[in-house]
This record gives sequence, structure tokens and C-alpha cells, in this order.
Amino acid sequence: MRVRLVVTFVLVALLSAVTATALAYRDARTAVLQRTQNTAVNDLRERVATVAAGFDLPPDQRSLSRFAAQVSEGLGARIVVARHQDLTAVSDAYADTEGRITAELRAAVRAGDGARFQRVQWRGEPYLVVGMPVTYADGDRRTSGLEVFAITDLRAERDDTAALLDSVREGTVPVVVAAALLALLAAGTVLRPVRKLGRATRELAAGDLGSRVAVRGHDELADLARTFNETADALQASDAELRAQEAKARRFVADVSHELRTPLAAMTMVATVLEEDADQLPPDAAQAARTVGAETARLSRLVEDLMEISRFDAGAVRLNASEADLADTVRASLALRGWTDRVTAELPEGVRAVVDRRRIDVIVANLVSNALRHGDPPVTVTLTAPGDDDGRVRLEVADHGPGLPPEARERVFDRFYKADEARTRNTSPTGSGGEAGGESGGQGSGLGMAIALENARLHGGTIEVGERAGGGAVFTLILPVSTPARHADDDDDDEGEGEDG
Repeated sequence: MRVRLVVTFVLVALLSAVTATALAYRDARTAVLQRTQNTAVNDLRERVATVAAGFDLPPDQRSLSRFAAQVSEGLGARIVVARHQDLTAVSDAYADTEGRITAELRAAVRAGDGARFQRVQWRGEPYLVVGMPVTYADGDRRTSGLEVFAITDLRAERDDTAALLDSVREGTVPVVVAAALLALLAAGTVLRPVRKLGRATRELAAGDLGSRVAVRGHDELADLARTFNETADALQASDAELRAQEAKARRFVADVSHELRTPLAAMTMVATVLEEDADQLPPDAAQAARTVGAETARLSRLVEDLMEISRFDAGAVRLNASEADLADTVRASLALRGWTDRVTAELPEGVRAVVDRRRIDVIVANLVSNALRHGDPPVTVTLTAPGDDDGRVRLEVADHGPGLPPEARERVFDRFYKADEARTRNTSPTGSGGEAGGESGGQGSGLGMAIALENARLHGGTIEVGERAGGGAVFTLILPVSTPARHADDDDDDEGEGEDG
């Protein structure tokens, strides 16, 4: 914008200077020529009137030459040509006048009763030729047949106007330079507030809601800065209110989850006792006892998942990381849940990384549980050693089910997201992997995949979702070999967390 402003100023100044130069040259040239023409006509008229008073007609060649010489004496350096019928006399015998007195001027002088003039170019030089007929002094103003022409050299006038043009042209350079300096000054004055406003806008977009700009003056830029500050104030107030509401909501979820743990523990014990004695109860009572036990377990898992999510939201989760063999960790997770016979595992030895083993177990449990519940067998778990290109470990969990539609892939890690039932045999594509024994027909809390992604991010990694070439969903856990430094142990926060975390 600065360049455009300077260029605009310079172009306007240059155009103005050129226009002013052209007008000044035209007016000056016209004035100089007009003054010269008027002087030449008046001088010739006065001199001819003075000399013709004692001139006898008809003249001979000698008297006509004397007449031309006498007229020329009073006109300075002008060349005088006198004509009478076939006689012609020139004040300067060596001057060539044929090319300077045109036939048009001669005809105009012969036909008129006053002075006539014409500017001509002869041999590349400018001349002014003034001609007039000599009339008798009686009342009818009859022409005597005597014609007088005066040739005036205009080179001095040409040089004067050229010098004036050069002076004006030379003055254009300082004008353009001054315009450029003024443009830079104006650009700095106008663009400095704009730059400050742009910097404040970028800071605001980057999350600095306290960014403001100083308001100076009462022009449009000041109004814009004032509006920006008002907008930033409103945004900061809204953000503070939203943060306060979000903090209250998180605290509410954490408090409710914590308060539910004690009654749920009692309900779980009662449900366990009822399930153990279900075979001794009537059929309807036995079914009710088993249903209560299943729903109580599901509610317990939901409460534990809510508490874990609240820890992630509060930033209170830390890693207890150490170097581990990932193949052993994955095998232990599958064996713990009885999935060894239901899952095909390709786990090469020697793939080691710095991880929190318990949280890796949570991720594996959720991904495999999701594949078993919502996909078709066989379910495969493939561990890939870090390559030379990025140095990251990959754990791929794939099934042979119908796969996920594109809209479900974008939201599969959302909390409590429910996908189309066409993908699964149940109502949720996400599930908790912490189900005791890994029952494939049970329902998860709806938070399992979100918890798995949060645990992956805690390690500095991520989880990607895709589609197999032959059909089926593929979830890929990507982890760095070295986990970010988050060494504080949070085991005292994990009570009752279970495999699902």
C-alpha cells in the first residue's frame, strides 16, 4: 500500500507538472510571438507612413531601392522588400527573400487594405513576414500599387521560449521529488495506525484477547481503532464468561462423577451378590438381577470415563513414562481381556519406545474393543517399527466390517457421538475398551475413543482413521519413540479407573 500511495502521488505530481509546463509554454510562446507581431506591424506601419510621405510614384528601380533602404533604417535588423508592379527592391542586396515571402502573403497584401503577417520556416529557421500596401493619403484610401514587406528573424524569440521550457522542465524534478517525500510522509501517517491495527488483529487472532490499539484523533482511523477495541472488549468478556461456564461444567461433571462413586460401589456389590444367586431366583427375578448387574457395570464405566475426561479437560493428567517393549505391552493387553484367540496380531520384537504402559493399554483396549464390537472378523493388530523418514511407531487395528462413512470418520473421536447403525450392529461407533472380559456385545460409555485419542496426544502422538482397500475400518496409533517430558505420576488419581481409563 505504501508503494501504491507513493506511485500515485508521484504520478499526480508529474501529470500536474507536465500539464502546467505545457500550458506555461503555450501561453509564454503565444505572448512572445504576439508581442513581436504587434511590434513588427506597428513599426512597419509607422515607418512606411513616414518615408512614403516624400516618395514619388511611379518609382524607378533606384528610387524604389532608396525607399526600401530608408524604411529599413528605422526598423533595425529587419529586411525590407519593396515591390511596385514589376520592380522589386531589397534593403539587403545579399538577402534571399524569395523563399521567405510566400505567394499567399503577397496575394493577401495585394487584395487587402491593411497589414498582413505570416510566420514561415526558411532553411529550418523561423521568420515573421509582415506585408502591407501603401495607400494614397486622400480620403478614398486607394492603393498606390506599392507594397512593402518586412522580414523579422524569430530565432531570439524561439530561444527565449525554449529556455523557458527548459527551466520549467528542470523544475519538474524537484516537484516530483517533493511529491515522493510528501507521499512517504503521508503514507507513514496513514499506514502507521493501520499497521498497529493489523498487528493487534493478528495478536487477537492468535489468542491474545488483551490486545488493544491506541486511539488518537477523531478521524476514520480513530473510529476504526475505537471499534476494534470495543469488539476486543466484548470478545474478551464473552471468552471469560464462556471459560467460567466451561470450568463450572467441568467441575460439575467431576463433582457428580466423584459423588457417584460411593453409591455405585455399594450398588455394584449388591448387583454382584444378586448375579451370583441369580440361578436360585425365579426366571423373571434372575433376568432382572442380571440386567441390574450389567447396567450397574456400564454406569460404573461411564462414571470412570467421565472422571478421566474431566482430568484431561483440567490438564491434570500426567504420564508415568518409561522405556517399554510395545509388542509385550500389546500382547499383555489382549491377553488380559481374553482377546488373544479373536485377534490376529503381528507384533515384531524389539520395537521399544518411552510410553506410559497403562495408558497404552487403555488405547489398545479401546481400539480393539471398538473393532470387535462394530466390525467383522478377522480383526488384525499390526505393529510397525519406526522408519527412517519420521522415526515414529505405528500400531494399526483393522477389521473387515462395512467401514465408516466419511462423515463418521470426521466425528468418530467426538464424545458420545452416535454413528449410523448401517456401520455397526450397535448404536455407537465408540466404545469403552475396559469391559471386563471384553464382551463384544455390550455397549461402551461413548467416551472410549475420545479417551484413546487424548492418551495418544498425551504421548505426543495421534490416532488416524481410514478405510481398508478390501473394506473395513482402520485405526492407526502413531507414537514418537521418545515421549514428551511429562514425568509426574498420577497413580493416586487413577483409583477405580479400570482398563478404560
